[in-house]
Amino acid sequence: HVQLVESGGGSVQAGGSLRLSCAFDAYTPANVRMAWFRQAPGKEREGVASLASDGSSIYANSLKGRFSISKDNANNTLNLQMNSLKPEDTGMYYCAAGGRGLPLEPKYYYWGRGTQVTVS
Repeated sequence: HVQLVESGGGSVQAGGSLRLSCAFDAYTPANVRMAWFRQAPGKEREGVASLASDGSSIYANSLKGRFSISKDNANNTLNLQMNSLKPEDTGMYYCAAGGRGLPLEPKYYYWGRGTQVTVS
C-alpha cells in the first residue's frame, strides 16, 4: 500500500529556510494530487500547498511567495521549499496523496506521519 515518509524538518531561526521532502513508494499512483499540510499545537490541520498531476500548484494565500512545492518523479519525492520562515510557521508538517476534496482541504487518502518544524 502507499507509504509516505517526510524528512527535512528541524529548528531554524526566523528568516531562515528549510526544505522538506516526502518520499513516496511505487504504489503511489502517478496521477494523484499530492499536498503538504501543517498543524500547530491546538490548531486544526491546514493546507500549505498542493500539486496536481498536471503540474499545477495551489498555495495557501498567506504563504504565497515564501513556499514552493515540487515533485521529483525520478526520485519519488515531493518537496516543499520554505523560505523567510516565521515563528507562526512552526508546526508538524504532513505529506498527503490522493486528494478527494478541494486541493487544500485535509481530505486525502494517504498521509505521512509528519516532520516537525520549529521557527524561533
